[in-house]
Amino acid sequence: MDQTEIVVGVDGSRESLDAALWAGEHAKRVNGHLTVVCAYPTASYSAAALDGGFAVVDDESLHQGALDAANEAAAAVREQVGVDPEVSALVGDPSIVLAELSKECDLIVIGSRGRGGFADRLLGAVSSAVPAHSKCPVVTVPPHRSGKPFTPIERIVVGVDGSDQASTALVKAVDLAFAWQAELTAVVAIPVATAGGAMAWLPVAVDRQVLLDDIMESLNSAIEKALNGRDMWVARHVLDGSPAALLTEFSTAVDLVVVGTRGRGGFAGMLLGSTSQTVLHHSTCPVMTVPSRHRDRRPSPTQSWERR
Repeated sequence: MDQTEIVVGVDGSRESLDAALWAGEHAKRVNGHLTVVCAYPTASYSAAALDGGFAVVDDESLHQGALDAANEAAAAVREQVGVDPEVSALVGDPSIVLAELSKECDLIVIGSRGRGGFADRLLGAVSSAVPAHSKCPVVTVPPHRSGKPFTPIERIVVGVDGSDQASTALVKAVDLAFAWQAELTAVVAIPVATAGGAMAWLPVAVDRQVLLDDIMESLNSAIEKALNGRDMWVARHVLDGSPAALLTEFSTAVDLVVVGTRGRGGFAGMLLGSTSQTVLHHSTCPVMTVPSRHRDRRPSPTQSWERR
């Protein structure tokens, strides 16, 4: 099987360093090839000079600054993880550069809510734009809050809603759980409460328990399809509540949340789209967003898997 290609975007901030270390740990786990990238836009001018004109920015200085940021992150990965990544400084808007790279790699890793560092270019707006436009899965790593590292990945939760996007995310979550030998939980979240719930319009004659049972049956079928013959247990729940709120709550107890992007159809398109953005902004653990179409290089179903 081809080697997994992983790209991590950095900008010199602490948040992007956390993302680089996460990417390094994942590359080590899957025996992947890691490239550390710092992208910088071309600029002919910087802040206004004292005489009212503009100070010319040396493109070579911009390139060297980006290269320094990438090398710093790569050095930390080598020292702390034991993985030797490639380093690249590329010209262009970080969001556009990473979206283009996503066409050729298997995973993009970025930080979130960046500040300071190398002109604060990569993180923040980029952490919202890249997952929305990437052709491959994107992992967004939030700042540490408890001091606990985000790896190893021992617990994963994936949001499912019956759409094609969610089904693709479920397949990717299974692959990740397989690679990390992690516990996987698949969740369908549906606000069924009659008091203001999204499904309060249901006729009284409709048996909500029967509806939930039907959804569970569909979830079971989706999981069996995603397993593709692999001997692996997946916990599964159909829960009453807001998908975004429930997945955000799960993020406090797991090591990775997996969601699809631009969800529609299925169980009324309830989970994905705006929900994935909400989870990205509020999750306390890394979030993987999975587009509906990406290169699917799955492990063989004959490989063994052991739970922790």
